[in-house]
Amino acid sequence: MIDRNTSDHHIVEFDLTADEARRRTEVVAALGDTWDPLAVLEGEADAYRLLYSNLDAEQQATYDMLVSAGVLPASGQA
Repeated sequence: MIDRNTSDHHIVEFDLTADEARRRTEVVAALGDTWDPLAVLEGEADAYRLLYSNLDAEQQATYDMLVSAGVLPASGQA
């Protein structure tokens, strides 16, 4: 922490680099050795495809409108 006094103001700076590195290390450790990020991404893609499959005409039109507006990613880009 750096505290610089300038007249009536105090500028305080924190370097969180070490804390962020520690936090990331703890997250990866908590996930364990069996965590497979590729499998997780594939599972999310499968869930996305399932969520937007078998839509009726009105639902499909709404989905297409949301994709064209950029609210949802196009099919295959999830």
